[in-house]
Amino acid sequence: MKTENLEYRDGDVTLKGYLAYDDQTAHKMPGVLVMPEAFGLGVNAKNRAARLAALGYVALAGDPYGDGFETADLQEAIKLATPLMADPVKFRARGRAALDKLASLPQVDASRLAVIGYCMGGTFSLELARDGAPVKGVVSFHGGLGTQAPAEAGKTTAKILVCHGAEDPFIPAEQFTGFTEEMTKAGADWQLISYGGTVHSFTNPNAASVGNPGIAYNKSADERSWQAMRNFFDEIFAA
Repeated sequence: MKTENLEYRDGDVTLKGYLAYDDQTAHKMPGVLVMPEAFGLGVNAKNRAARLAALGYVALAGDPYGDGFETADLQEAIKLATPLMADPVKFRARGRAALDKLASLPQVDASRLAVIGYCMGGTFSLELARDGAPVKGVVSFHGGLGTQAPAEAGKTTAKILVCHGAEDPFIPAEQFTGFTEEMTKAGADWQLISYGGTVHSFTNPNAASVGNPGIAYNKSADERSWQAMRNFFDEIFAA
């Protein structure tokens, strides 16, 4: 397996992602964009990209802020994420830049793309689906479900899988309900799995380091949601 840092651009912003793929495979492979948490491109997103590469995908872990920036401080992460997420056009363009870079790679079958994301990255994946990005499917792991630009009927063609912690304090009940109503109204192909006894960031083994009781790793939910994603990919990438 080959891994490398990969530079791309969103307008005048230089972004530095992390690419992983099997360099011994001669044929083109499906591409999966991995968008990280609000802390920026870090170990968790890179590890997920490597795991996807081992499954036969070309995986690009995207850079949300530029220069591959990351932080371990929750307040700094919120300060960085808030203005980016406040502008749906800018936010979607940042995700599209990474997706376009992935699709352009010679190893990638650009007709077979997907996006997955964690926390803020999950919101990235859903916003790209709402925007009609040319992907087969998107997966959100403990991502925000709200939006300022709801999906329009007929525009959201990607299939959607949401993996959600039932006790996530960062996703209020009205956001949860609003999402299901939005997607149903838009005629989207969506599914939502809610894991009991599970809070935010349940896929990140280092979640407890933030020091917030609403942010915690859950091994069972992590493993179940990863398997749900694999089953979902088998479906959307079926020949």
